[in-house]
Amino acid sequence: MAVAIRMKRMGRKNRAFYRICATDRRSPRDGRVIEVLGTYDPSVPDTDARCLLNSERVNYWLSVGAQPSDAVRVLVKKYGHNGTRLKEMELARAKLSMPRVIPEAGEPVFVPEPKAEPGAAAAAAVAETAAAAESVVDAPAADAASPAAEAGGESQPEQA
Repeated sequence: MAVAIRMKRMGRKNRAFYRICATDRRSPRDGRVIEVLGTYDPSVPDTDARCLLNSERVNYWLSVGAQPSDAVRVLVKKYGHNGTRLKEMELARAKLSMPRVIPEAGEPVFVPEPKAEPGAAAAAAVAETAAAAESVVDAPAADAASPAAEAGGESQPEQA
């Protein structure tokens, strides 16, 4: 059986994620695998943190004659056992595992004042004039009632 080490596409549409797998060369790209050897996530912003390989198992499969695909060959050269970017990958992975620090937002620089609705301003003006008109109407009635009370006559309550 000819074994190939290649990437199996996972994830959803427009959001690819790959598993690096040892598979039978005759099986389809996303078909049955013999063993999962690592992952590759192209959406991770830090290039060195995208790949994660199990170096011991990759070396085993290479030693028994498995043929890596072109893309996997590059990843093994960079991030495999004695890879050229192995230290950078470890630092990037450590940075990703740290908690994200989000600074406080602070006071806003500019806060716009809310605009009054034109209908609400007109309604407030009408209510104000109506209240002023009622106070003017009540005032003469109070003045007329007070001289009668001063004259010594019995004041009777007004009936409306």
